[in-house]
Amino acid sequence: MTQTVLLPNPILREPARRVPTRVGRRYFIRTFGCQMNEHDSERIAGLFEMDGMTPAGGFESADVVYINTCTIRENADNRMYGNLGQLKAVKDLNPAMMLVVGGCAAQKDRDMVRERAPWVDVVMGTHNLDRVLDLMDHAENWGPITEVVDELQAMPSSLPVKRELEHSAWVTIQVGCNNTCTFCIVPSVRGVEVSRRPGDIVREVERLAADGVVEVTLLGQNVDTYGRDLALNGKRRPIFAELLRRVGEVDGIRRVRFTSPHPNDFREDVAHAMADTDEVCEHLHFPLQSGSDRILRAMHRGYNRKKYTERLAMAREIIPGLAVSTDIIVGFPGETDGDFAITLEMVEEARFDSAFMFIFSPRPGTSAANLTEQFVPEETIKERFARLSEMQNRISGERNAEMVGRKVEVLSEGPSRKDTQVATTRTRTGKVVHVAGTHRAGSFLTVEVGTAHPHHLVGSPV
Repeated sequence: MTQTVLLPNPILREPARRVPTRVGRRYFIRTFGCQMNEHDSERIAGLFEMDGMTPAGGFESADVVYINTCTIRENADNRMYGNLGQLKAVKDLNPAMMLVVGGCAAQKDRDMVRERAPWVDVVMGTHNLDRVLDLMDHAENWGPITEVVDELQAMPSSLPVKRELEHSAWVTIQVGCNNTCTFCIVPSVRGVEVSRRPGDIVREVERLAADGVVEVTLLGQNVDTYGRDLALNGKRRPIFAELLRRVGEVDGIRRVRFTSPHPNDFREDVAHAMADTDEVCEHLHFPLQSGSDRILRAMHRGYNRKKYTERLAMAREIIPGLAVSTDIIVGFPGETDGDFAITLEMVEEARFDSAFMFIFSPRPGTSAANLTEQFVPEETIKERFARLSEMQNRISGERNAEMVGRKVEVLSEGPSRKDTQVATTRTRTGKVVHVAGTHRAGSFLTVEVGTAHPHHLVGSPV
C-alpha cells in the first residue's frame, strides 16, 4: 500500500459519514475512458448525493469538480491535464471550489498530478473511492492531499450510486486483470483480478430490477476468467456462464450485456449460455488487436490468428444472429507492412459489425513503451489507420444494410442529442437506430429498419 502527502489527521481514521454535511452544494463530474470509469463515476455521484450535494450544469457553477481520469492512451492524459489547466482559471475566480482528481491517471502518476497541477485539492486512485468524502474533509480543514493505495479498499458496487440512465445499469462483477498484455497499463492501475461473490451480484441485479432497471451490463477487465479466484464451499468455483444464466433469470431484467471477454479465455459454455438465455443479448465484443501472429506474440495476447478465428466461428455457429465488435491497434512496435496486410485480411474475413481502432500509444509502465527502436513512423501509422478505417466503415455499412426491411426490437435511450424529435434507440445487438418521435427512455418498441449507415440505422415504429 502506498500513501503520499498524508498529513496526520484523526478525521481520516473515522468510519464513512452517515449525516450529510454538504447540503446545498453542487457537484460536476467529468469522466474519461472506459465503462469501468463510467461505473466508478456513478458511485462517486452516489456518495456526493448521500452527502447532500446536487448536480451542477458545468464546471463554472459547481462547488465540487471531480475529474475521473483515463491513461489507456496518451491523448487521454493530455485531455486530463488540459482540463485541469482550464479549471485553474475557474478556481482562481472561485477559490472555494474543490477540485478532486481520481481514476487511472491519478493512480499511475500520483504526485506528478499535483506537481503539474498544484491547484488540485485531492488526488486519489482507483482503489479507494469510498474515501472521497473523508479526503475532501481533509482538504477543507488541513489543505491539499494525495492518497493513492495499491490494494482495493472496497468494491465499487458496495457504494451508493447515482445512475446516468434510470433503465440501464452497470454491474461490476470483477476488478483488476491478471493478463500481461505488453501495451496495457490496466493491471498496474487496477491491480490483480478480484471477483465478487455471485450471490452478491445477483442480489444487486434484483435490487436494480425492483428499481425499474430493465438492462444490465456486467463489467470486468476479463469477464471470461470471472470467479477463478473464488472457491465456494471450499471445492467449486463459479464460472461466467453460470452467472449469465442466473442474472438472466432475474424477474424484470430483459437485456443482459457484458464487457469485456478475452478471446484466449472464451469457451463454448459461455456461448451456449448466451444462446440459451433469452435475456442475454446477441452481441460479443471480441478484441482482435492484430491479425499477425508475430505481433500477437509481442503483445502477449495468448492466442494466434487460427485460435481467434476458430473461437469466433464457434460463437457465430452457436449464437444465432450474433453481432461482433472488436478492438484493433495500428502501429504496434515492430509492425511491418506485411503484418498490417495480414490484419486487413483478417478484418475482411471476420466482417466485424464495428471496430474500435486505435493508434498505438506508448504508456509509461508498460513493456511496449520500451521498444523505442521498433516504433513505427507516425506517417506510416496514419496511412495504415486510414486504410483500416475505410475498410471497416465499408464492412460496417454492408453489415447494417443487411438489416434494411427487418423488424427489430429496440430499447429507447431518450431523445437524440442532435434532434429532440428523434429518439436514439438500440437493438439487442448493440446497433443504434434513430426513430422519429418521442419515445420514453427505457421503453421498448418494434421498428422496421428503413435505411442503413456505417454507424447507425434509421427506423420507423411498427
